[in-house]
Amino acid sequence: MEKNNKGLVARALGYVEKVGNKLPHPGALFAYFALGIIVLSWIASLFNVSAIHPGTGETIEPFNLLSKAGLHKILTNMVYNFTSFAPLGTVLTALLGIGIAEASGLMSTGLRLLVISAPKKLLTFAIVFAGILSNTASEVGYVVLVPLGGMIFLAVGRNPIAGIAAAFAGVSGGYSANLLLGTIDPLLAGLSEEAAKIIDASYTVSPASNYYFMFVSTFFIAIIGTWVTEKVIIPRLGEYTGDAKPEVIKKLDATEKRGLRFTLITLIIIILLVVWGLSPIDRGFWSYIPNSGFLRDPITGGLLKSPFMGGIVAIIFLVAGILGIVYGIGAKTLKGADDVIKGMGKSMSTLGTYIVLVFFAAQFVAYFNWTNLGLIFAVKGANLIGTLNLGNIPLMIALVLIAAVVNLLIGSASAKWAILAPVFIPMFMLLGYSPEFTQLAYRIGDSVTNVIAPMMAYFAIIVAFIEKYDKKAGIGTIIATMLPYSFVFLISWVLLLIIWILLELPIGPGAPLFYSL
Repeated sequence: MEKNNKGLVARALGYVEKVGNKLPHPGALFAYFALGIIVLSWIASLFNVSAIHPGTGETIEPFNLLSKAGLHKILTNMVYNFTSFAPLGTVLTALLGIGIAEASGLMSTGLRLLVISAPKKLLTFAIVFAGILSNTASEVGYVVLVPLGGMIFLAVGRNPIAGIAAAFAGVSGGYSANLLLGTIDPLLAGLSEEAAKIIDASYTVSPASNYYFMFVSTFFIAIIGTWVTEKVIIPRLGEYTGDAKPEVIKKLDATEKRGLRFTLITLIIIILLVVWGLSPIDRGFWSYIPNSGFLRDPITGGLLKSPFMGGIVAIIFLVAGILGIVYGIGAKTLKGADDVIKGMGKSMSTLGTYIVLVFFAAQFVAYFNWTNLGLIFAVKGANLIGTLNLGNIPLMIALVLIAAVVNLLIGSASAKWAILAPVFIPMFMLLGYSPEFTQLAYRIGDSVTNVIAPMMAYFAIIVAFIEKYDKKAGIGTIIATMLPYSFVFLISWVLLLIIWILLELPIGPGAPLFYSL
């Protein structure tokens, strides 16, 4: 029966993979979408499709991009659409700093230390937890922590495939949970902000808008992932009987320890500077220190629209870059400025395809906004959904499920959100839900099926890691192993989301659940 179940899962996912492989590259998809919007704007104007804006009472009509004015707009704004696209600059800037930290070895050493120093009873939890935190460092978790999970489990006499599964569950299944902000946060926030401006041109979405929920989810998903590993995956896999021999896990050498000491001291100094910058200007001890509160809003003294919140991306760049340089000096992995620049350049060298994707995504988003089709569809969709009286919980669950299903065919989180955000954010804004909360529901769905999505960029690498311990392993092996994580993460995260809705808790700094026109 178990073999039949594996075969059924493998056949089902094999079909998904086959269909997914026939889809064009996401960059090409956005090019086709942009062309489709142009044609659709002409059709909508031909049939006089319109809607009444519920906030202003004005009639919303489609703008025909095949008209003379439309063609002029396309030609004269193509470069501006690309260079002003919100996610582009934020991602490039943040990755420059993280590139320094990666090049110096700080990221891999820190992850190694976290896992190696954990007690054996907390080993599984440490691996899942470290996997979640590794999302801040882009692909480091996939290429460092996932194989390390297998090595560690084998070294302590456990099935190494279970170790790989635990690490993969944290890195990929826990993609929307973290204690730190990463490059994905400003990227999604930029797309959400672009979509929110369809309804409210002045609306801004902070990269930290989901932070409260992410913070709680980090421990929540780490505990759930540990439970699935211990109670489901390890018993199912049984004892390891393969040919692989335990490898000696390399401990930190003297230079790495010195680098971490330098990094820790620097981090403490940075934290003190940030606390100083965020301290109230006119209260308590801090009021006697010159320039205290220099990271707060200079007019109101608040944090919501402060330079700190608005400069999150710059802070990520500076902190990651400074810590990377300090570690490199202490560990002697960076010899000079040339190594720093090379590290930054290496982080950029992997973004060629992403930049191409962004070019076409920027045109698509701009065209979608110009045509008013997003606003028209949002109004009509909101009116339709409003008549169904589903309630906020079923609506958000529906969005989570839609994101989870789409994730099986399109691997890029930003690519999917660039498609879904212009439709769902305006729609839910008109129904009274904030763009930040809609983004959060999407992120949950986008995370839970990562571990069973063949279209996920690092899926093939996971196959290779598992084949090291099981020569007969394939896609079916991975899916059968990871499916329990996907299912339990989905149920658990949705329940946490429901609790958040019922308690009406804010999901991030200045990010409420609801929105008022």
